[in-house]
Amino acid sequence: MRTRPAARAGQYAALLAYLVFLAFPFVWLASTALKPATELAGLHPTWIPQNPTLANFRQAFDEQPLLRAALNSLLTASAAALAAVAVATPMAYVMARHRGALARAATGWVVVSQAFPFVLLIIPLFLVLKNLRMIDSLPGLVLVHVVWSLPFALWMLTGYVRAVPAELEEAAAVDGAGRLRTLVSVTVPLLAPGIAATALFAFVTAWNEFFFALVLLKTPEQQTLPVLLTRFIGAEGVADLGPLAAAALLATLPSLLVFALIQRRITGSLLTGAVKG
Repeated sequence: MRTRPAARAGQYAALLAYLVFLAFPFVWLASTALKPATELAGLHPTWIPQNPTLANFRQAFDEQPLLRAALNSLLTASAAALAAVAVATPMAYVMARHRGALARAATGWVVVSQAFPFVLLIIPLFLVLKNLRMIDSLPGLVLVHVVWSLPFALWMLTGYVRAVPAELEEAAAVDGAGRLRTLVSVTVPLLAPGIAATALFAFVTAWNEFFFALVLLKTPEQQTLPVLLTRFIGAEGVADLGPLAAAALLATLPSLLVFALIQRRITGSLLTGAVKG
């Protein structure tokens, strides 16, 4: 059925309004980061800086060790993404190929676990890390990020595994390949797009995560970039708005770039899981 012109115009108007709604925080953040202190203190804020400046960026780097915090975030997010994919890939293969009661129960648990709030998990995770002597360490934070991102990684990769024809694995078995070799030589190469999308999603999740890092990391040298941003807020709750906006803008850009690269793959994974599930 053809869409009427009025209905199509309404759809485009709704889409445009939604895009404006999504873009507003980022645009306002960029505008604030480029405004001098006199404009930030003005009673009538403007969308476009009248006298744009990079002074807020220089002040942000002078006041806080942004590069060190960014390196901590990069190391933590990269390690968490690689570990999550390494653990989730064989688990997703088993869940996709063995459709028994246990596999269905595991799939249900993966879905239900996504509803658990951070507060419900932080206490048992804190106790486990305390026993392992991994409190206030980046490896401990990596372990927490892997635990948190593993359910969604399993869900994504299970859909990709189910999209791989089982006949290819059967042909490899006829040629004498075992289950492990079939997984490594046949299935994993076909899962490369899904593995990349899952790894990048886990990376973005760990890069932006704040609550776990705030609770587990106490040493200033170990803190990640989201936690470091809180230092731009004074003891009385007054924010140093210009440098804070500049630092937050720099911290946001990697996530936006990664999501721009993987959004199509993530959508394809979700649709694949819905059709094959």
